[in-house]
Amino acid sequence: MAETRVPKKNRTHWLYAAVVLAVALGVAVGLLFPDFAVRLKPLGDGFVGLITMMIQPVIFCTIVLGVGSVASAARVGKVGLLAIGYFLLMSTFALTIGLVVGNLLHPGEGLQLTDEVTAAGAAQAEEGHGSTTEFLLGIIPDSLFSSLTSGDVLQTLLVALLIGFALQRMGASGRPILTVVEYAQRLVFRVLAMIMWAAPVGAFGAIAAVVGETGFDALTSLAMLMAGFYLTCVVFVFGVLGIVLRAVGGINIFSLFRYLGREFLLILATSSSESALPRLIAKMEHAGVERTTVGIVVPTGYSFNLDGTAIYLTMATLFIADAMGDPLSLGEQISLLVFMVIASKGAAGVTGAGLATLAGGLQSHRPDLVGGVGLIVGIDRFMSEARALTNFAGNSVATVLIGGWAGGLDRDRLDRVLAGELPFDEQTMLDEPTAEPTAGPLVEPPAAGPAEEPAEATQVPVRR
Repeated sequence: MAETRVPKKNRTHWLYAAVVLAVALGVAVGLLFPDFAVRLKPLGDGFVGLITMMIQPVIFCTIVLGVGSVASAARVGKVGLLAIGYFLLMSTFALTIGLVVGNLLHPGEGLQLTDEVTAAGAAQAEEGHGSTTEFLLGIIPDSLFSSLTSGDVLQTLLVALLIGFALQRMGASGRPILTVVEYAQRLVFRVLAMIMWAAPVGAFGAIAAVVGETGFDALTSLAMLMAGFYLTCVVFVFGVLGIVLRAVGGINIFSLFRYLGREFLLILATSSSESALPRLIAKMEHAGVERTTVGIVVPTGYSFNLDGTAIYLTMATLFIADAMGDPLSLGEQISLLVFMVIASKGAAGVTGAGLATLAGGLQSHRPDLVGGVGLIVGIDRFMSEARALTNFAGNSVATVLIGGWAGGLDRDRLDRVLAGELPFDEQTMLDEPTAEPTAGPLVEPPAAGPAEEPAEATQVPVRR
């Protein structure tokens, strides 16, 4: 049976061993030859660009198949409402933890602001400024097809939902289109698997460039802020997400993270959680989360479930206010940070977007603090690592929990996958298809008569 098929042995474990080696080599080159290391940045940018170009096709295919294959729109709405409610709750926890740690550490005290630092902060504010209206209008693509090439995940999400609902309404006549989309999805994942072999080169260039550009000076002077931020992220992931996952879902967070270990390594090497988004979609489906749930929760979470970014905005704001000798009152802290978290939607996955969001939020709410943003420009890339890892952890936990709440989780399969009994196929990133295409709208069975069984055969099974 395809359910218990063990993928053929492959050499992808060597690929991720090479990524670890490349990261270590990149750090060494950055420290020993900083000028040369900075010129290696295009290697990292190129690899992230290759991954990014696959994100929108992956999201489009996943959502169209997920929404188009369910029997009613009510199920999609239920998953969406559960996701939004959960994201708001977790963002509140992240903000609260960031506020508590930031007020305890006061990491910005004693630092001095120079004209150069002020100018750097003003430049970031100019880049990050934008209104809520612009954000909402930006979700609408210029055309149906541009949603696949715009680089905006929310545009792809909107169009894919519309097409999925349209195919759902078409019934049996939409089945051939869904079959085409499913084969397109398999093609996209095959291309993605090929691109992943460039990961060691991209990791080497990215790490070497950031270490060469930053060096030890910035790390030493701002060590308190970095240490506090990393500590806060660890407390949130294991002290909040871990407890919620265990208490509500009965799942050990270490088992889940072990299953997603290669994705965490990829994020660590690129500083972008978006680089692991396509693989998270494939792995969550493989682990038994229903395709509809994965297609809605994962892309939406990458724009609205920014736990790491919320913590970053909290601590960075308190740091800047302390460094400029103008500490914020509790009321000012809450109002400013809620404003910035709302303004940050859609910034997930873009390396450096957190810094621009911070500067833009301060420009709109407390312009007198904008100059202080330049204080953390030098270490933002290192903080981006923790932001991306925390965002990814939050979205992986959310997908599993919401799948369970919405009735879209095969718990037996999840347990077997996390135990290592059903390995993920790294070569195709998708389970092998059955004899018949798995895509297709689910047709509601007719009511069974007194002498006949319900027409369950009319349903097309949803692939786990």
